[in-house]
Amino acid sequence: MVESKKHILTSKGMQALEDELQDLKVVKRKEIAQKIKEAREQGDLSENAEYDAAKDEQRSIEARIEELEKIIKNAEVIDESAIDNDTVSIGSTVKFYDEEFDEELEYRIVGSTESDILKGLISNESPLGKALIGSKIGEEIEVEAAEGISKYRILGISRADM
Repeated sequence: MVESKKHILTSKGMQALEDELQDLKVVKRKEIAQKIKEAREQGDLSENAEYDAAKDEQRSIEARIEELEKIIKNAEVIDESAIDNDTVSIGSTVKFYDEEFDEELEYRIVGSTESDILKGLISNESPLGKALIGSKIGEEIEVEAAEGISKYRILGISRADM
């Protein structure tokens, strides 16, 4: 039997996945069932584009439900109240200085399932996330990327808003 990957999540990330799953099961399934019913009432299904589109949407929803159930089943939720503000860990919000671009950046370290760079959430599995984990305020870290080595200095560590 293949062992499933553990999905590291913050409590906020777990809640978002549970909310999405609930919405898909309760709201979206009913909506798609109605679309399929209406398409069937139009008659000949062999040339019914609405029916085909509704069935495709149904398959997508069911696949996402299955995916979410698997993630939630194999989730490890981080106890954010136990996060130490002296050391960067999953769930920490980190403020650091980028020496190359002479700018301050701030990201929250999360599991790969909930990472979203546009929302300031970086994965603990990303090169930057890996380098930040375990760092302390004042430390300098180096991250190897395709363009070369980037250097950062840790300015602050805090717990994310819950």
